[in-house]
Amino acid sequence: MPGVWVFRNGVARFEDKQPKQSGCSGKKALLHLPTGQPVASHENLQQFLQQLGWERYYEDPALVQFHRRTSVDLISLPADFARVGAAHMNDIVVKNCETFTVVDAAK
Repeated sequence: MPGVWVFRNGVARFEDKQPKQSGCSGKKALLHLPTGQPVASHENLQQFLQQLGWERYYEDPALVQFHRRTSVDLISLPADFARVGAAHMNDIVVKNCETFTVVDAAK
């Protein structure tokens, strides 16, 4: 991924210098690697995560949260799946790197 670090007002920010492809919306999607299926809902994600030993917390109705009993890892997502962004998806990938990846969403 080509780019440069830019410093402004004491803040460092990475700016992507990759040429934009026409028709690319910049939207991302979470892909379940073993099946090749995009994750389309919390229910869909929950099925995949349960297979990996994750359990769901039901304490906060504003969040959908998953944890593992064998670790301190916690995945927190907005209750509205449409508000799940690239940062949330990357958190899932980091904690399950061989099972999920983030890809450009198809239009």
